[in-house]
Amino acid sequence: MLKVVIIGYGEMFTNLIAGTLDADCEIVGVFRKEMVKYNPILRELKDIFAPSQDYNYIRSYNLHEINARGVNTEKFKKELLKLNPDIILVGSWGERISKDIYSIPKIASINAHPSLLPKYRGPNPYFWVIRNQEQTTGVSFHLLDGDYDTGAILAQEEIKIYPSDTGKTLKERTVLTARGVVCELLKDLSEDIIIPLTQADHKSSYYSHPCDLELDFTKSADENYALIRSIYPWGEAYFYSNITCLAALPAGSKIIENTTKYSEPRTVTGVNTHNKTIDILCGDNKILRIRCEHYKKYDRPFTKNYLKNEIKIGQIL
Repeated sequence: MLKVVIIGYGEMFTNLIAGTLDADCEIVGVFRKEMVKYNPILRELKDIFAPSQDYNYIRSYNLHEINARGVNTEKFKKELLKLNPDIILVGSWGERISKDIYSIPKIASINAHPSLLPKYRGPNPYFWVIRNQEQTTGVSFHLLDGDYDTGAILAQEEIKIYPSDTGKTLKERTVLTARGVVCELLKDLSEDIIIPLTQADHKSSYYSHPCDLELDFTKSADENYALIRSIYPWGEAYFYSNITCLAALPAGSKIIENTTKYSEPRTVTGVNTHNKTIDILCGDNKILRIRCEHYKKYDRPFTKNYLKNEIKIGQIL
């Protein structure tokens, strides 16, 4: 039975735990982000009074937690040596893991990355693949090396991107896929030798954190709608009406054909104060119906009133 240590946070972390248990492997230790994010006293109080989903999941399986302030600390290294794992699995992690750590396991240290590497290396592929209107993405399990998302690939699975996907729905589907892939990967590693596949660097791409979230109605409706969907739930795309900033929400937004008399991009072709939607003509002569709110959270109760009094059909944004 393989002995596994799992490092990470969020849905990828918990699904790696589930997939490892599905493979009948022994989880000898877990390390969650809260161990690094909070000082020990604050973290213990949080675990009592406001426990995270990660902590509750760990407790539900009575898993051993590694107590350290980071993955590259001497304390973490000493405990890892005591646990003597065959595999380290990493699912969502901000620190670059040093060679002193990732070389400890008997078999390998493996990272789960939510894209089809070598494409979309970096911290948030969910956002970028939707924003760039890709048709497919995937999940890749690769060996850790000295850089981010560059190690040789052990397993991959492709995932379809649907026209209605948001960052949230794509992430939910991806982490569930990762659970199945890691289960099969661990079974294969326990029974056979897997030949890692070196990544083709000339095909690689790297994207950093989400940025440039302002809608541009001179571009196509598809491009703008993709941006609205891609940033949810981490943030909101936005646009301006005069000096007022409005947030664009994916639920209730959609693309419709232009049957109006208007032809100039950025023209308001319809307003529905009840549904809090604005119809705006885009550069491809399609209309993007946007469900919107005031960008500032404390102004949101006044959104309907603003749309009624300040947004007019024929107005150019």
